[in-house]
Amino acid sequence: MPDPEAVAAALAAIAKRTRSAASLENQQLDFKTDKPSEKESYQELAEAAVCFANASGGTIVVGVADSLVGAEAFMGSQLKIDRLRARIHALTEPSIVVSVDEIEHTGARLLVLTVPEGIDVHATRKGLVTRRWNDECLPMRPIDISRLDDERRGADWTSQSSGRSIVDVDPDAMLRVRSLLRSTPDESRRSLGLAAESDVLAGLRVVHTDGSLTRAGEILLCRNAGGVAEEALVYQYRPTPGAEATIARRWGTPMIGAYAEAIEVFSARIGTTPVNTTGGQQLQIEDYPLAAIREALGNALLHGDYRERRPVQIEHSPDSLIIRSPGPLVAGITPDNILTAGSRARFPLLTGAARTVGLAEELSQGVDRMFREMVRSGRATPTVRVEHESIDPATVVTLKGGPPNIRIARFVAELPEGERNDTDTLLVVLLLCQKRSVTAREVSHVVQRDVPATEAVLRRLASGEAQLIEPTAGTITRRHPNYRLRSASLVALGPAVAYHRQSNSEIDRKVVDHVREYDTINSATIQRVFDVDVYRARDILKDFVGREILVRISTQTRGPKVKYGPGSQFPTRRPRRR
Repeated sequence: MPDPEAVAAALAAIAKRTRSAASLENQQLDFKTDKPSEKESYQELAEAAVCFANASGGTIVVGVADSLVGAEAFMGSQLKIDRLRARIHALTEPSIVVSVDEIEHTGARLLVLTVPEGIDVHATRKGLVTRRWNDECLPMRPIDISRLDDERRGADWTSQSSGRSIVDVDPDAMLRVRSLLRSTPDESRRSLGLAAESDVLAGLRVVHTDGSLTRAGEILLCRNAGGVAEEALVYQYRPTPGAEATIARRWGTPMIGAYAEAIEVFSARIGTTPVNTTGGQQLQIEDYPLAAIREALGNALLHGDYRERRPVQIEHSPDSLIIRSPGPLVAGITPDNILTAGSRARFPLLTGAARTVGLAEELSQGVDRMFREMVRSGRATPTVRVEHESIDPATVVTLKGGPPNIRIARFVAELPEGERNDTDTLLVVLLLCQKRSVTAREVSHVVQRDVPATEAVLRRLASGEAQLIEPTAGTITRRHPNYRLRSASLVALGPAVAYHRQSNSEIDRKVVDHVREYDTINSATIQRVFDVDVYRARDILKDFVGREILVRISTQTRGPKVKYGPGSQFPTRRPRRR
């Protein structure tokens, strides 16, 4: 839910004419104006409250026009607070209790309504059921209402009886379960892996009170699970995103077998790029980090909605990996809070059984792991989006492939262990490779934390063990300074920093000017002049020698004492015309 500072910042942007209210609306912030009659105003705000309550809550600012900017955007509101709260309570079912605060901005009286996330599915008295998505209120289908109702009441579709007997358990699936249990570090679970089959099923809690398997047990361990799609998982590999699929695989249930075999298919088509660190360690950078794939596929299989009767679909190419799971994200989770909202299981019994066998521990350690592993491999962060507009809503996770950014991968590998494994740190580094400086407010959207928590992250990175960033001199006394990469970080990241790159013509000019003035140049000078590391300095000198602009003039052939002077192609000064 937007914090007061975020609301104040939005109002300030409107007052300064830099943004309109419509452009500032998002998943948790909306702007409204009074309608011609109070009755219409109360009805519209009740509908907006329902919309937010069925999502993750939000803030409605009443008295600001959508399309205007400057002082004229602040039209003010005449609604009475007590009456407004009472009417929203009366016009919604179950009744929604909102808090309302009165503020003054640019001479106008505004009302700020805070709508909490609901504990039920809410509707207006007229039967309208909507849910907030980005800056829109979208109508909910019957299956959406049923799904949200189950999730908020804690009802678990997979805890119901499947009608299947325990003798229907697939032998290969049970072998996989036993193997996973025996490899877990927990002694009690290792012992379970050696127990009788009925005891294993009881330990997984997948036996219903009537003696049959639950739907969780059927999906996890049986072939041809009823009530779900015939194909649980569909995989296609394409040499390029637009080419015909050269490999296609389809798996039904049991889910435990589909997952294991899909990982084998992935592993067979993932290459590696060797990267040497300054300490002499060699890293093997995967085309797609297998840890990120496990997380993305695991979330799709455990949290996708099997009631949609559609499979998890995978589109794999060297350029991108797209995993599409049926249904939206679990209630309360959005792409804007997915890193920090915490784990919420759509089907607690299925997830619990997977956790018991050690499968969930292997493949579902948190979405932040997926983000972290992508950055550590020198690639862009994953994108997560929900397709609500289509007939068949789906959650889509995309991992970008292509050659890794070796400089970023090497830089991350050489960070202190604590920062190397910290998702916030890696996201800040990636952002500062694109922006010269950032504030806590800008970074907060990236790390998905509030501004005070984000400021604490930035201060730690500026003063902790890593000392990756620093506040700029002109903003150091501010509450939220501008932060930039320190010189050592810039040097280590080199060309990975977009604004730090220098054109070849600029490099040529500076090197030639230096040699003209001092007659020689060496690696240390290159490093100092261009703020690069020894490897980049070596490449720059090698390029000049290859073009015969420079030539080695010292007797030393290696080390810091090697000097270079003008070569046969060194540019001569043109005489000035009189």
